[in-house]
Amino acid sequence: MSETMLKITDLEAGYGSIAAIKGISLEVNRGEIVTILGANGAGKTSTMRTISKLVKPIRGTIIFKGQDITAMPAHKVVALGMSQAPEGRRVFGILTVRENLLLGAYSQSQVDKDVLDWVYELFPRLKEREKQLAGTLSGGEQQMLAIGRALMSKPDMLLLDEPSLGIAPILVKAIFAQIKKIAATGVTVLLVEQNAKAALKLADRGYVLEVGKIIFSGTSQELLASERIQEAYLGKKLDQ
Repeated sequence: MSETMLKITDLEAGYGSIAAIKGISLEVNRGEIVTILGANGAGKTSTMRTISKLVKPIRGTIIFKGQDITAMPAHKVVALGMSQAPEGRRVFGILTVRENLLLGAYSQSQVDKDVLDWVYELFPRLKEREKQLAGTLSGGEQQMLAIGRALMSKPDMLLLDEPSLGIAPILVKAIFAQIKKIAATGVTVLLVEQNAKAALKLADRGYVLEVGKIIFSGTSQELLASERIQEAYLGKKLDQ
């Protein structure tokens, strides 16, 4: 029987009077890659930001590794073993690649050189550019850096928000291949992604969000095979 890594029940959150997510429930088991799909404005990023505690939930519960983290501050969630590579990458442009990576280990008592070496092995370009300012990297390289920085805290669960956004297709393939390698080491992955075809090829299961509500869930194969989901919610992305 699979161990539940993350369990969300009846979660609601928003910004001011605007409700972004409206009572969603989902589960992610240890070792899985689970994707959340949906159109712009569906509530995908709001869901991720609420899970990682960057947005305060209005109601509902978030259980991570058996602990209720609903009211837990973000830095304690990171210390518990959850890390996020946010939408838009948000690297520190005036710092070097290496400095960005070291900042990712702030929750650790010291930087684990083995983890740093592993990040460089996953993304050799980061090693090549470790002394380069992060703001001068390409979009794809910055995405590699954002993922690498998130890995530096040695997470049990990695949240990835739109890793393909604004990146050349050849680098998207490279990044998704490395996400698969990361998951193979035992890191559980929750992935928000608009490129449905790429996400479902990578993921074990998926949830489809529409205006803040989950309207469909299933295995990746079930989602890919559903004409209703393809036409109404996944659109042309499946044909790319």
